[in-house]
Amino acid sequence: MKQKQIIIFLLAAVGLLLTPLILQSFGNAWVRIADMALLYVLLALGLNIVVGYAGLLDLGYVAFFAIGAYMYALLASPHLTENFPAIAAMFPDGLHMPIWVIIPASAGLAGLFGVLLGAPTLRLRGDYLAIVTLGFGEIIRVFMNNLDRPINITNGPKGMGEIDSLSFFGLNFGHSIEIGGYEIASVSLYFYLFLVLVLFSVLISHRLQLSRVGRAWMAIREDEIAAKAMGINTRNLKLLAFGMGATFGGVSGAMFASFQGFISPESFSLMESIMIVAMIVLGGIGHLPGVIMGAIALSALPEVLRYVADPLQSMTGGRLDAAILRQLLIASAMIGVMLVRPRGLWPSPEHGKSLASTKP
Repeated sequence: MKQKQIIIFLLAAVGLLLTPLILQSFGNAWVRIADMALLYVLLALGLNIVVGYAGLLDLGYVAFFAIGAYMYALLASPHLTENFPAIAAMFPDGLHMPIWVIIPASAGLAGLFGVLLGAPTLRLRGDYLAIVTLGFGEIIRVFMNNLDRPINITNGPKGMGEIDSLSFFGLNFGHSIEIGGYEIASVSLYFYLFLVLVLFSVLISHRLQLSRVGRAWMAIREDEIAAKAMGINTRNLKLLAFGMGATFGGVSGAMFASFQGFISPESFSLMESIMIVAMIVLGGIGHLPGVIMGAIALSALPEVLRYVADPLQSMTGGRLDAAILRQLLIASAMIGVMLVRPRGLWPSPEHGKSLASTKP
């Protein structure tokens, strides 16, 4: 049995390593779809800590995604040196911070904002918590949209460009490399980077789930009053869940800014938060394989359905808009999955089941 698992593991590893190279032969657009799918997996894993483990419905998670992205953009673009003469005097060659500074800064700032969001909402549950977190996400987006005057910090609705690509031990992910006469595109390099981050995040999430902290989160999720009666410090554990989930979002945002090279407030709308929550619900709340499956399905499906929507639009003589038709197909697919598998595509076997009773 163990030998069979090792073979399956090795085949999966080889498949993941070859995926971007195979997709690259069909065009870099397909690799970009895979890259964005991995970014959404990273976001879904972070939100799963808050929603899946601790049972706290967070509809403003995209705010931490935005915070991480803007932190990376500020530290790895000419924006600050162009708008602040004092910074330009300190860094005459431009502010191009290394990855060792940017990633911890993005994760730390997002984690701090996660704790700040969690502190006022400790007494809230259910719908009330969802409304407050939704408002927090919109406040952050509005701030990013308006912090261009009187002091230009975020460049407002025009967004921030000329963002540096990641550079790691002399390897610039913004340029393709050639190995043995075979060219590996920049998007394929980012695929491997995002894959490593996803695997590391899965390992952290899995260890958290099995730890005492993870068990305490699940106790809070099932019955907060009973958890508090058993001596669990619900306040600190809730803040820890918000902070850790936000940290994942900050790292994801930094990767997104590096990958895109341009960010604007439009990338961090409310629909993004709802989409990430939908990924967790569709895949299976609190179950890592299900969360990953849901994130891949909902991030890649809209792009794949472009090739279905365009022919259907042609069949109707152009009377149906392809974008609206694509959203209709996605919604129909989600409704169908929820009807057939109401607990998600790959639900946790323990979630929702009571412990087996023992007879005396």
